Amino acid sequence: MRKLLNLFIALLLTASAVNAASIDKALSESDINTGAVSISVRDTETGKVLYELNSKKPVNPASTLKILTLTASLDELGKDYEFSTDLYQNKENELFIKLGADPFLKAGDLRKLLNTAKTKNIVEPKAIYIDDTIVDKTEWGEGWQWDDDLNPLMPKFGAYNIDENLLTITVVPTAKGAPAEIKLDVFYPTTFMNLVTTGDSSEIKISRNNNIAPDVLTIEGTVKNQIKQEIPVNHLKRYFRLRLEDAIRAEKIEYYGAFAEKELPSGNISLVETVKHPIEDAVSEIMLNSNNMAAESLFKIAGGHYAKTTGSAQNAVEMLFAYLDKIGLNSSDIKVVDGSGVSKNNLATSDFMTSFLTAQYKISPDYPKMFAPAGEGTLTNRMLYFGDKLRAKTGTLSDVSAITGYITTVKGKVLAFNIMINDAKSKPSEKKMLEEYILRAIQISY
Repeated sequence: MRKLLNLFIALLLTASAVNAASIDKALSESDINTGAVSISVRDTETGKVLYELNSKKPVNPASTLKILTLTASLDELGKDYEFSTDLYQNKENELFIKLGADPFLKAGDLRKLLNTAKTKNIVEPKAIYIDDTIVDKTEWGEGWQWDDDLNPLMPKFGAYNIDENLLTITVVPTAKGAPAEIKLDVFYPTTFMNLVTTGDSSEIKISRNNNIAPDVLTIEGTVKNQIKQEIPVNHLKRYFRLRLEDAIRAEKIEYYGAFAEKELPSGNISLVETVKHPIEDAVSEIMLNSNNMAAESLFKIAGGHYAKTTGSAQNAVEMLFAYLDKIGLNSSDIKVVDGSGVSKNNLATSDFMTSFLTAQYKISPDYPKMFAPAGEGTLTNRMLYFGDKLRAKTGTLSDVSAITGYITTVKGKVLAFNIMINDAKSKPSEKKMLEEYILRAIQISY
């Protein structure tokens, strides 16, 4: 009997070694040092770890952190939550705009609010107040890179979210050798240092010195064909108020006063109009397209809801850790400072990430449907080999590439996986190629 038991254990160990060998081979054929790679593979049914490499080493998770912050936010707010921007009127004919930090609010939505006011004969308001208390006034995340402030993927965020907090700059060629024409699609006080000439190619660079002249943009290079480029708004409140003025003028409402900040009264006030966007829009944008502004806004809103006060990064993080406690996960090995994973100060382990994924799968087997399938979102033109057998969230920062999610093996098992590569010496393409080879090895091995 003992011999049979020993043989059975030996067979299990041999199978495990063969499985591990496939992944080890993918790693050995890469030029990336294995010390820079963290991997965890876990069976979602049993919770058993099938493969691990540096899995308990805290490293930067980049945007894969969004699965933690989004899931906790959804648990706090509920799947029926809607971002809401509301227009109210009191008995003194004063208007209040209650901001909702809606990442999907557009300038046209302000026109909708004021158009309804006009149809209700509110054409000469005594005052217009803005309640911006839903989230705090910190508009960038802890540890975000100052030299990325012109990156359209990293706009500021806050109560005054509108038009994705981006400006569109258009550079138009003129006569060859002459300066190009530069303009904004909407009015915003900006001075251009125009160093762009019309030439035989199109390549421009935009820069600004926030310490000296934050409203001056230097644009240099050459342009052959018209170029449109988005940059983040540097003053959210100013941009929002300009778009509000546009809406007031467009709807022919007689108001030329200031927009003071004032909290919405609790009584003697009636709703005029509201603009809403469902939380499902944020889930899609965050999980498929890794939208940083949506992730940060939702995280802070949920934090405020949890703490029953103005949303902040601090109470959002407290909400997240309370959620992790609720589902029984030890979070001592992770550090979270923002909602998007942009900060280099965030830390997580591969072991924790697959533990989280396994816990979510047990809560709801439909949870993987939130993740991008192969070929869509940030996986566009990636992981096509896997077809419908892969659901994943990617993460990319300078020197960091990560991917986490669920994979269905050739034997039909659903596995949770996490791969994080923190390596300054390899190219992004090399990191992403290694991720795919590791996943191929995982799929055929278990």
